[in-house]
Amino acid sequence: MRPTNTNATSKPSSQPPAHNCSKCTASDPSAQLLISWSHPGRLRNDACFARLAGVAPIPASSGNTTRHRLDRGGDRQLNNAIHTIARARANGHPESTAYIQRRINEGKTRREALRALKRHIARRAYRLLETTN
Repeated sequence: MRPTNTNATSKPSSQPPAHNCSKCTASDPSAQLLISWSHPGRLRNDACFARLAGVAPIPASSGNTTRHRLDRGGDRQLNNAIHTIARARANGHPESTAYIQRRINEGKTRREALRALKRHIARRAYRLLETTN
């Protein structure tokens, strides 16, 4: 354990963070992904993981309008972690920003684009967790 430095003029540490699960993810959301996933084989596929996370799309169509909404069930802490990751990526990750803009250009609202991004993040997280263990 390193001694704490109470000097306010000290420079921040140049060491990388101890936990680096994925780009644009803090350690708390990454840890929640790992905790909720639990172990290999617990979930059959990425769709089951998305359902557990509450980011699986559910049809919410009316008349000629075809829409989807997010499932409100599932692990709320996992959902919060994916939401945190999605917000961070939407604001600071060029690929995610381009993805959201592409969805908006397709006629989706920003909310619908964020829903699609959350599903994409859940899919990538599941595949990452399954292949590393």
